[in-house]
Amino acid sequence: MRVLAIDTALGAASVAVVETDDDAAPAHVVSVAMARGHAEALMPQVRDALAAAGGLSTVERIVVTVGPGSFTGLRVGLAAARALALARGVPIVGVTTLAALAAPELAAGHGLPVAAAIDARHGRVFFQAFAPDAAPLAPAGLVSAADAAAVLGDGPALAVGSGAELVIDAAVGGLLRKAEGPHHAPDPIWLARLGAACDPQSSPPRPLYLKAADAHPQEGGRIPRR
Repeated sequence: MRVLAIDTALGAASVAVVETDDDAAPAHVVSVAMARGHAEALMPQVRDALAAAGGLSTVERIVVTVGPGSFTGLRVGLAAARALALARGVPIVGVTTLAALAAPELAAGHGLPVAAAIDARHGRVFFQAFAPDAAPLAPAGLVSAADAAAVLGDGPALAVGSGAELVIDAAVGGLLRKAEGPHHAPDPIWLARLGAACDPQSSPPRPLYLKAADAHPQEGGRIPRR
C-alpha cells in the first residue's frame, strides 16, 4: 500500500510517501525540525515528496498525527490531510504521536516496555506506555513525570520523546533508560507503517486534546449579548 504520512504535531514538519508492503522500495521523505512555521512549510513539503514519488494519484491512503501536540500544528496537519484525502478519494487515518514515537523501539524487539513521553511543561508529560508486544499499558494522558514513572514500576524499560528525561529523572532504581530516538517528533516512515495497519473506521483523523488550550479569549473587551 502506498501511504502519504503527514506530521506537524510536534517539533517538525514531516511528509513521507512510503510503500508499506515493500521494505526495499524507496521512501520519499521531506522533514524539517521546527518549533513553529508548520503552516508555511507543509504544502511545499507535500509537493516535493509527491513529485519524487509519482504524484498524488499513486497514493492509496493518507495518515496524519492527531496529537497530543501543538494545537496549531495539529490543525495544520489535519486540515491538509483531510483536503488531500478528499481530493484523491482515499481513506484517511489518524495515529497518535505517542504511538508513533514508540513504534520504532517496539519493532526493534528489545523485549522491554516502551514509554512515550512528550514534555507538557511544569513537570508534566503527555504519556503512554506500551508492553513489548505493543499493547497499551495505560491510556494516553497528561500526568506528572512521577506518575508516569510509577506506571512503569521497578523493571527495566525504555523512554522516548521530548519528556523522556523528565520521566527517567523521576523513576526509581535507574532501570529506565532513554531510547535512541528521534525524540523531537515521530519518524514519518513509521507513522506511515502504523497508518497502513489501522482500520480507517476505528482510527479517525480526530484531534486528541489532553489539556485545555494555553490561549483563552479575552473577557475585558467582550460585548454583552442582548
